[in-house]
Amino acid sequence: MKKFSIAVVAVLALALLVFTQRGPLILKLMPTALDKAMSKNLLEELDDGLHIVLCGAGGPMPSSNRSGACVAVVAGQQLFVVDAGTNGARNLGRMGFVQGSIDALLLTHFHSDHIDGLGEMALLRWVTTNNSSPLPVYGPEGVAEVVEGFNRAYSQDAKHRNDHHGDAIAPLGGSGMTAVSFALPETGDALTVYEKGPLKIEMINVDHSPVSPAVAYKFSYKDRTALISGDTIKSPAIEKHAAGIDLLVHEALSAKLVGLMADAADRANNPLRKKIFDDILDYHATPVEAAETARDAEVGHLLYYHIVPPLIAPGMEAIWSEGVEQVFPRFTIGEDGSSVSLPANSDKIIHHRLEM
Repeated sequence: MKKFSIAVVAVLALALLVFTQRGPLILKLMPTALDKAMSKNLLEELDDGLHIVLCGAGGPMPSSNRSGACVAVVAGQQLFVVDAGTNGARNLGRMGFVQGSIDALLLTHFHSDHIDGLGEMALLRWVTTNNSSPLPVYGPEGVAEVVEGFNRAYSQDAKHRNDHHGDAIAPLGGSGMTAVSFALPETGDALTVYEKGPLKIEMINVDHSPVSPAVAYKFSYKDRTALISGDTIKSPAIEKHAAGIDLLVHEALSAKLVGLMADAADRANNPLRKKIFDDILDYHATPVEAAETARDAEVGHLLYYHIVPPLIAPGMEAIWSEGVEQVFPRFTIGEDGSSVSLPANSDKIIHHRLEM
C-alpha cells in the first residue's frame, strides 16, 4: 500500500510539473509539428485514382462535425472542389490539401449554403501558392453574377494584400475568380464541362424546384466513376447517370426529424420558422429515397452528405437513417473528413476518415 501511495504521489507530481511547464514544453514541440504541417501536401501522397473527400458534409444549419456543403475530388494529380459551403476551405487545409492546388471549383446551384465560402476559397487558393491566375468557377448560367459579386466584395482585400505582401506572394492577376458558364442541359441529359486526358466531368440537370438551375456532377477517371448529386429530390436523371458507378454522393433530409422541428416551432408560436421547416420538405430527397436511387442504379457505395437536420444528439443518426439498411446496406453517413478512394483501373472502394 505504501508503494502504491508513493507511485500515486509521483504521478501527481509529474502531472503537476508538466502542467506548470506546459508553455516551454509546447514551444519545444511546436517546431516539429509545424515542420510536418507546413510540408504536408495530401495531393502528393494519394495513389493514382479518383478520391472523394467531404470538406463539408452538412447543410445550412450549424453542426460541430458537418460544415457547409463542400466536396473535394482528386483525379490523378488534379484537385477539384464541388461547392464552397461554410468552413470548407479551412477544412481542406486541416486535412492536408494545399488550397493553392485547386484546379477549379464547380457550383451545383446558388443557395447560400453552397456558395458562402467562395470568397475564402478563392483567397486561400491565391495566396497559399501565389497563383497568378484567378480560380475558375464552373456552373450553370448565373455563375457569372455570383462570381462578379464575390470579386467586387473582395476587391479591397486583394489590393490590401498586394500592397502588403507584393507580387511575389499576392500578384493581383491571381486574385478572385473567373466564371465558366454553361447552359443547363436538357432534363435527363449530361453535358461535358471539363475533359483533360483520362478525366471527364459532366453536368446533369436535377430537380430542386423552385430553385433552378440546379445540377449534379459526374467524374470519370481511368474506369472509376463518382457522381455528386447537389441538392435534389429523388431524381430519374441521377439514377440514369449513376447506373453502375462506383460511388454516389447524395444529399438527404429526414422528413421525420424536420417534422419534429416544425412541430416544436409551432408549439413555440413561431409560425415563420415552422413555415421554413415545412417548405424544405418538398425539395430534398429522404435518406431512403437516396438509398432507392443507389439500389436501382446498382452503384458500388452510397455516401450521404448535405445531411439535414444536424445530427447533434445520441440516437438521431439512427432515426435519420431509419429504413436505409433494408434498401441499400452499402452506405456511409458522411462527416467532415469522410473520404472514399477509388484506385485507378481497379474495383476497390476504400474508406478513410482524414484527420482534421
